[in-house]
Amino acid sequence: MPPRASWESLASLKGSPWGPTCPPQGPAGHSCGQRSGRRSADMPEAKPAAKKAPEKKDAAKPAPKEAPPKEAPAEPPKEAPPEDQSPTAEEPTGIFLKKPDSVSVENGKDTVIVAKVNGKELQGKPTFKWIKGKWLELGSKSGARFTFKESHDPASNVYTLELHIGKVVLGDRGDYRLEVKAKDFSDSCGFNIDVEAPRQDSSGQSLESFKRSGEGKMKDAGELDFSGLLRKREVVEEENKKKKKDDDDLGIPPEVWELLKGAKKSEYERIAFQYGITDLRGMLKRLKKAKVEVKKSAAFTKKLDPAYQVDKGNKIKLVVEISDPDLPLKWFKNGQEIKPSSKYVFENVGKKRILTINKCTLADDAAYEVVVKDEKCFTELFVREPPVLIITPLEDQQVFVGDRVEMSVEVSEEGAQVMWMKDGVEMTREDSYKAQYRFKKDGKRHILIYSEVTLEDKGRYRVMTNGGQCEADLIVEEKQLEVLQDIADLTVKASEQAEFKCEVSDEKVTGKWYKNGVEVRPSKRITISHIGRVHKLVIDDVRPEDEGDYMFVPDGYALSLSAKLNFLEIKVEYVPKQEPPKIHLDCSGKTSENAIVVVAGNKLRLDVSITGEPLPVATWLKEDQVFLATEGRVRIEQREGSSSFLIESAERGDEGRYTIKVTNPAGEDVASIFLRVVDVPDPPEAVRVTSVGEDWAVLVWEPPKYDGGQPLTGYLLERKKKGSQRWMKLNFEVFTELTYESTNMIEGVLYEMRVFAVNAIGVSQPSVNTKPFMPIAPTSEPQHLMVEDVTDTTTTLKWRPPDKIGAGGIDGYLVEYCVEGSDEWIPANTEPVERCGFTVKNLPTGAKIVFRVVGVNIAGRSQPATLTQPVTIREIVEQPKIRLPRHLRETYVRKVGEHLNLVIPFQGKPRPQVVWTKGGAPVDTSRVHVRTSDFDTVFFVREAARSDSGEYELSVQIENMKDTATIRIRVVEKAGPPEHVMVKEVWGTNALVEWQPPKDDGNSEITGYLVQKADKKTMEWFTVYEHNRHTCCTVSDLIMGNEYYFRVYSENFCGLSDLPGVSKNTARIVKTGITFKPFEYKEHDFRMAPKFLTPLPDRVVVAGYAAALNCAVRGHPKPKVVWMKNNMEIREDPKFLMTNYQGVLTLNIRRPSPFDAGTYSCRAVNELGEALAECKLEVRVPQ
Repeated sequence: MPPRASWESLASLKGSPWGPTCPPQGPAGHSCGQRSGRRSADMPEAKPAAKKAPEKKDAAKPAPKEAPPKEAPAEPPKEAPPEDQSPTAEEPTGIFLKKPDSVSVENGKDTVIVAKVNGKELQGKPTFKWIKGKWLELGSKSGARFTFKESHDPASNVYTLELHIGKVVLGDRGDYRLEVKAKDFSDSCGFNIDVEAPRQDSSGQSLESFKRSGEGKMKDAGELDFSGLLRKREVVEEENKKKKKDDDDLGIPPEVWELLKGAKKSEYERIAFQYGITDLRGMLKRLKKAKVEVKKSAAFTKKLDPAYQVDKGNKIKLVVEISDPDLPLKWFKNGQEIKPSSKYVFENVGKKRILTINKCTLADDAAYEVVVKDEKCFTELFVREPPVLIITPLEDQQVFVGDRVEMSVEVSEEGAQVMWMKDGVEMTREDSYKAQYRFKKDGKRHILIYSEVTLEDKGRYRVMTNGGQCEADLIVEEKQLEVLQDIADLTVKASEQAEFKCEVSDEKVTGKWYKNGVEVRPSKRITISHIGRVHKLVIDDVRPEDEGDYMFVPDGYALSLSAKLNFLEIKVEYVPKQEPPKIHLDCSGKTSENAIVVVAGNKLRLDVSITGEPLPVATWLKEDQVFLATEGRVRIEQREGSSSFLIESAERGDEGRYTIKVTNPAGEDVASIFLRVVDVPDPPEAVRVTSVGEDWAVLVWEPPKYDGGQPLTGYLLERKKKGSQRWMKLNFEVFTELTYESTNMIEGVLYEMRVFAVNAIGVSQPSVNTKPFMPIAPTSEPQHLMVEDVTDTTTTLKWRPPDKIGAGGIDGYLVEYCVEGSDEWIPANTEPVERCGFTVKNLPTGAKIVFRVVGVNIAGRSQPATLTQPVTIREIVEQPKIRLPRHLRETYVRKVGEHLNLVIPFQGKPRPQVVWTKGGAPVDTSRVHVRTSDFDTVFFVREAARSDSGEYELSVQIENMKDTATIRIRVVEKAGPPEHVMVKEVWGTNALVEWQPPKDDGNSEITGYLVQKADKKTMEWFTVYEHNRHTCCTVSDLIMGNEYYFRVYSENFCGLSDLPGVSKNTARIVKTGITFKPFEYKEHDFRMAPKFLTPLPDRVVVAGYAAALNCAVRGHPKPKVVWMKNNMEIREDPKFLMTNYQGVLTLNIRRPSPFDAGTYSCRAVNELGEALAECKLEVRVPQ
């Protein structure tokens, strides 16, 4: 099974091994130079060039057009591929300046693969991976033979990559690829390495050794160096042995061979795919040659499969069969023992042991192990996560700078992983603090949140899952600033106040004030304020130098507001006039009371008119504290002739008495106003459920501490199921009491309730939820109460469970008793008992007592079940009697070494005396262990021996009453070998063999004998007779000219004897003249043209799920099979897998897509003709 796809594979689908690495570029192959590991039969010119590659340690090159005649292929030259179609003839495209070349290397030599990558087209430093086959990544764990080199030229920004493979073996051949990954980019290019055996002559010697002694001279100079050839013979033999070992191993690790030996044939392809084995044919040949001796398991008759696969959310069963159902068995997950639960369910069905895993999650993807005694078997469970589909895609949004933006998408699976991308760049949580965004998950919804969006945040956003993607645009625009109130020109007299005021549309906008182009700074006379959307510049005690042009410039906007301050200097002779101050209210003075009521959260403005000469000064007091604030939520505004007290949003703390005092040189005046703030009440307190029933519950609470300044009119109540978000109203009219009974509830369901307080202002916040409670009712009374046993001080009762238990279940039972004539019920047990039986102890002897039993659960006690008649506490004498089991009434047979465990029940009251004897004497306590209870006795021997055989007597006695029983035990073992095995007579091809019974019959009757024969030459034994009951037999059909030995095993209840009795003499069969005349027959002609027995049916499959096309063909000689799609032959494409098993043809299509739909045909051809079968394949995409 391939590993699950990572997010890297989502971002780089181009390099995924499930699809082609590069798109095809015509008949020449892939544009990146990827080639198959096997040569095509119609390209013979490439072979000589490929063999020169290892000698020059260079990439494979195409054969020259003017090749020598002796190297010309047997086929016509027109079938050879043109030179411009070879891999090396292609121009470099994409980021690869030099692509890895496919090479052919001699076994045992070194090779180097070189590639160059253009770093100018990549953002950031790229990562490089060398991959063999589909998934096998080459790295430090691949072995010392593989080395990797990476260099970078900063001037040209070119990366040079080298893969060095030392001492190439046959297992290194196959398809490879180089993957390049950078930010927002991924690409790959494939190549092939072919490994060839060294060139040899017909005698097996390397031609390099056969050379002339003089090198560097003329061609006819020097003599042939035969001594060099002889010296290298030993080296060649060692290399041949090493090559043979490499051919056998194929470079595959030993643990993979062990895995293949124990796997089924149907698993070979999956294991080869998983471990990157490309030479399937060589692997199968090696497996066929290997003699696998399957060690028979003593504990398991059927083991676990090597691997299992299950979809997330489904359940799976792991089944093993054990040889003995009494053997203990344990299950482990990743080395930790699994305990039974609702998640893991254990089942025993005969010899089968089943582990059921319910609702599989990704946490269940693990290795599992079964342990029986010292034996183990393993498996691996793969949990496949279903594709995450997009239910509600992203939507385009157009916002202004500073707005809050939420982009949400809804997927099909809760807790699924999604990837956010902006303009093709992945958005991660690590980068969120820079861009001021954050991610949020709400069930199946995934949300991207910008608290304050900026112009840099606009772009195209994409959400990707492993099952789809969606996109949307975010458009961010500058918000235009509007001037709601401009600055007005002012003409101010000396010592007066000048106030410049403007109002803009955005309350978050800041700005600066300028006078004649110079920034104005706050001082004692100059105050600059910004409250909401209003900006003010206030100049107190205006002077002539304050005259000039004033301007307000908002920050970040190309906008300015200007006005002019004119200074008016007037000289007036002033005659002071004095008039006492006066406050003009409906009720003023010190004796009158003014009361104002305001609702919390509302705005309050008290404008008080003031008169007096000179202008009086107003002072506000709250209680006895002077209030001076001129800015903020609570402030004072002074104007000529009036004073105002403002509260922007009234709160409870603002309640109290406020006093205004005005003074001038002529006197003073005072007025008081009591401000009363009313609000919604606080939530009710101490909300709790006091009692519950089958479908009702009683809720009580206490009034809130604060009623909001208004009397409470009642309460509103709500309830909901635990875990739900939907509250249901219980009353629409206010409820005035403090106790409420909620009805129409479902028994066994957890509920929560809350209460709201209501007054004339509104509804309070909800109270704290009650603790979860469950409407349940007590059980019905227990059934069939009866007395089971009575002694002098105890009484044993038993009963049956109640008929009606309900959703609350039952926690147990309480037993109570009452002495006859009394009304007091005494509890016999303080803690409830779970079983339907109880023994009441310490009762007065001879008393008459009435008993009753009640059931208890979370709802309380049930109605009692009472005995109709009182019970007299007195021992009842019962005669002793042994109840001997049926299998002990006959002789009890056990084998030596097995344990003896006899459980014999008896009855009798009071408790009888139990005695075991053997032959009239007490049993040997060093070997026999006896345990006796009130109702049975146990006879136990850990390891039985033949000395334990005999008759045992069991006696049970109460006073002068007694009962006895005899148990016959026989311990047996295997018999000894027969004696005096002799060949008594030989005639023709027959021999008479006789023997004597064994001396030791193993304490068991001899049931038969096993007779075997063996040829004296081979001494291989073959069975002649089984279960032979006589002490002689006649062996027939012996071969003339051979001499035979015979041996005999004795057999009894325990099986065959360990040793046989072997004949002392032999039986020699004399040859006679016999001639064999062969039968004459005419050989049948089995040849026939191909014929399809089962046609190809049309198929409709679902995209993404594996599909298979099947048909059956007959023909002799075995026809050649070709699969085609739309009349184009399907070659070595990893997406398709073609198999032929005894004429059953199968085409497997891995994860088909709509592109794979079309007409598929299968053609079978042999020398007598051909046959064709066709079908149509339709691939549907799930909606």
